[in-house]
Amino acid sequence: MKHAWLGCMLSAGLLLAGTQDSEFNVNTRYTVENVLVSGEGWITNLAADPHDGKISWNLRRDILALIGKNLNPAVLDQVATRLRREFHARTVEHHVLRGQTPDYVRVIFDIKLRPTRFDLSVPKFLYSGKQGWSGSVEGAATVATHNAFTVGFLTDGDQLTARETGVTARYDNTSLMNGRARLDLQFERYNDAWNAGTMALLPSDPTVAGGLYQARENLQPEVTLAISKPLSVTVGTSFERLTEPTGPTLSANAMVAAVRYHERLEDSETQQDLDADYSLRAAGRAMGSDFIYARHRWDFRYTTTRGKTVIIDDLTAGVITGRAPLYERFVLGNGSTLRGWNRYDLDPLGGNRMVHNSVDVRYGIFQIFYDSGAVWDRNDNAEFRHSAGIGVRQGIFSLALAFPLREGRIDPMLILGMNY
Repeated sequence: MKHAWLGCMLSAGLLLAGTQDSEFNVNTRYTVENVLVSGEGWITNLAADPHDGKISWNLRRDILALIGKNLNPAVLDQVATRLRREFHARTVEHHVLRGQTPDYVRVIFDIKLRPTRFDLSVPKFLYSGKQGWSGSVEGAATVATHNAFTVGFLTDGDQLTARETGVTARYDNTSLMNGRARLDLQFERYNDAWNAGTMALLPSDPTVAGGLYQARENLQPEVTLAISKPLSVTVGTSFERLTEPTGPTLSANAMVAAVRYHERLEDSETQQDLDADYSLRAAGRAMGSDFIYARHRWDFRYTTTRGKTVIIDDLTAGVITGRAPLYERFVLGNGSTLRGWNRYDLDPLGGNRMVHNSVDVRYGIFQIFYDSGAVWDRNDNAEFRHSAGIGVRQGIFSLALAFPLREGRIDPMLILGMNY
């Protein structure tokens, strides 16, 4: 009688485990039927949607590998630790519930974020042998999960025709329309230092509007809407002011818009990513702008990953109609385009036409790359340049030796640092 009573108690305990979060040590003879991951305001069913982008590819793959195997509490603890690290969470708990068929169970990982957290990051830290150092540092505070406040400082001599040094501030809200829309409000304030070649050529080039401004300020509110899972659309406005040393303050107010597409295809051995972006910035009198122009840019990126091998093909093109200020003009010959060339040797003023293609092949930490492209003005002929290089890369950190391909001499450039 005593043994029968104990058997009834054990059976009742197993039945209760199927209706509430299990606090019992479930026997490893049970098989994992499905795994779900839930956060604050969202839940993802990895068996039904194995390509969910909320979780990184490596971790998502390992979580999916749990399905169909015997339950292993030690492995569940390891996955919970990795989720906690990836989401910067306060806690990650896993619960085991009875499955839809006998001897099967469901596993739920429950992510609890910190009410307020602070992160310090270095989005860019880059050295180029001909253009010097560029870098930025950001501090971000996340409040109540969906509100992020970011303040940053940067000095960047890599991306534009001038070296810009200044501060940025940004507010992001990701909870609009049940997470389908995001609000971004960004402020930027830069001081500009100009290259001697740019200052010498500017007076004789009629395609450039405005002058050598001393400072640039921008206030830019935007809303991004997720149309479908791979497609998003951004619309907003930009209120920009350019301060010249001896002239009046000029406005470059514009409407901004972007369309972004991202698709990921995976099988047991290969991962393929396709990214396509189009961005528009249109300034005109209706916005109270002293400049009238439209800047179009297209970006296409294809990435295939198989084991330790990664191949990336990146194509970019741009067109400016009208007369735009210098910061809008396209630049090649920096840490990510025509690597090995000095952008001031190509065109100190930049151009209103641009096309560039880059192919990177990586195996483990080693990489080789080949760049080709041209930057020019509407009434000029495009002159294509080429470069190649070798290096090592670990995550976002890279060390490379880039060679501009031209007749007469070999003039390599060292590029190192972190560049997202």
